[in-house]
Amino acid sequence: MQAVVHAVNVAVGDAVSAGQELVILEAMKMQHALASPVAGKVTALKYAVGEVVEEAALVFSVEAGEVATDVGTKAETQDLDDVRADLAELQARLARTQDANRPEKMAKRHDKGHRSARENVDDLCDADSFIEYGQLMVAAQRMRRDLDDLIDNTPADGLVAGFGAVNGADFDDDAARTAVLAYDYTVLAGTQGLFNHKKTDRVLEMAHEWQLPTVFYTEGGGGRPGDTDASKISGGGLDVMTFATWAQASGVAPRIAVNNGYCFAGNAVLFGCADITIATKDSYIGMGGPAMIEGGGLGAVAPTDVGPMDIQTENGVIDLLAEDEADATAMVKQLLSYFQGALKTHQCDDQRKLRHVIPEDRKRAYDMRTAIEMIADTGSFMELRRAYGKGMITGFMRIEGRPFGLIANNPAHLGGAIDAEAAEKAGRFVQLCDGFELPIVSFCDTPGFMVGPEHEKFGTVRRASSMLVAGASISVPVFMVVLRKGYGLGAQAMGMGSLHVPQMTLAWPTGEFGPMGLEGAVRLGYSKEIAAAGGEGTKEGDAIFNKLLNAMIANGKALNAAMYHEIDAVIDPKDTRSYLLRALKSMPVGKKGGGKGSGKRPFIPTW
Repeated sequence: MQAVVHAVNVAVGDAVSAGQELVILEAMKMQHALASPVAGKVTALKYAVGEVVEEAALVFSVEAGEVATDVGTKAETQDLDDVRADLAELQARLARTQDANRPEKMAKRHDKGHRSARENVDDLCDADSFIEYGQLMVAAQRMRRDLDDLIDNTPADGLVAGFGAVNGADFDDDAARTAVLAYDYTVLAGTQGLFNHKKTDRVLEMAHEWQLPTVFYTEGGGGRPGDTDASKISGGGLDVMTFATWAQASGVAPRIAVNNGYCFAGNAVLFGCADITIATKDSYIGMGGPAMIEGGGLGAVAPTDVGPMDIQTENGVIDLLAEDEADATAMVKQLLSYFQGALKTHQCDDQRKLRHVIPEDRKRAYDMRTAIEMIADTGSFMELRRAYGKGMITGFMRIEGRPFGLIANNPAHLGGAIDAEAAEKAGRFVQLCDGFELPIVSFCDTPGFMVGPEHEKFGTVRRASSMLVAGASISVPVFMVVLRKGYGLGAQAMGMGSLHVPQMTLAWPTGEFGPMGLEGAVRLGYSKEIAAAGGEGTKEGDAIFNKLLNAMIANGKALNAAMYHEIDAVIDPKDTRSYLLRALKSMPVGKKGGGKGSGKRPFIPTW
């Protein structure tokens, strides 16, 4: 190449050794050393310092020959463990980002029983799998604070973010890849700063592009007003893309939010946008913290008054309530596993016990969760939003290692009737399963939708109908098992609109079917006959009522419904697992065809 002579280190006649640098050329601000290919004497130097050397020109000549061993540069043994100044500077800077560099803050954190952001990330990700982005960032406060202060006290600008593997021992690399972000409450109360917003967007955009699940530890106080470095080029800072980026990922891959401690404003919005939310008992989550509340003229409140867990679990904001961050992280791993695939090993309870779950007295309540746990692989049932919509059970389970989503009526609450909250809870959950291609099992035991003047105050007409609309829109396989009552529109809603919408509708021998609760059907349909006999409460009236009721019970038995092909099969309860697994294997992999076409849902509603 063309270059300029920067230095000439020898003269004609000098003895040189092989590899000795004789001339230094410079081109495009870079210096290139020309070394002697052999030991010998310099016989010609064609250029002086400052002269231009054209491409392919001869620069010097060396006549090969023996030279003294002390001539020129001697070969040096390279120390592979030697740390140069630039590397030492990096190592020192990285060390200052670690928890060990802030022992007082870590001690304060641990005294509360809480963990650091890095401890949570290390616990979640498989060993040596996490790769961090933006570790050397500091808060955008150089105009008001010394750089050393920022390096020591605002490491990573308060957000640990990157990618790692979760559950890699059970699933392959593709399934284990996960985006992980964790606000660091020991850095400016976990607030959202100028640079950590950029980092958040970078990681979320990549997770969206590659359709990777994302776990977000959201603890923090919201937006950070103290970042001054952008004050001259920014107004309200409302042009940040974080919230749009996070929301746009809905329906792309599972997004799990985890919170411990205070979570207000922007942090709470990120929490609420997630597909599944986990919070520890020490969490307080609200759309505004004490400062924002007081600033809005709404009075002074303590942070522990804003969104405590007894409120946020009962109102449905929290899907899973954890004891602490370790428990929450374990929940994340289990949740992710349902979306990562099948497990090779599994165990289950003695399935003969299922024959005795339903009491022989058809009016006696029982524990639906006991039935679910018996059907599911041991330890695989994980329930969401247990304290909200108590008439409906939603969650995940495995059968012979295969993951399923499930909805189930709770006959211990309102006799299994579906009220407004229960319907919305089920409708949203089936959309979640549909979005991430989990087959659904519906365990039905319901007298129908909840009715009455009080329940109409809760918007039941629209909220209950949402369950039917959601069920009709999904395209993953659905399998229905009627354990006992399958009455009216409520039973149809449990079947996504009809008992013939599921890919297979099964019933136990205890199954009962009818257009409404049988007792009510007798009262409405045969009121004149009962009245003519003396009415309910009289010997004659009760006799005809019971006669008509028993006839309806016999007509609505599962065995009779199967004869009319209202359901596909009546099975021995102990065979439930076997039927569900064989039914799943009979379905094509992925989603069924139809109106939706392309597959992925446009988004999954937060409620």
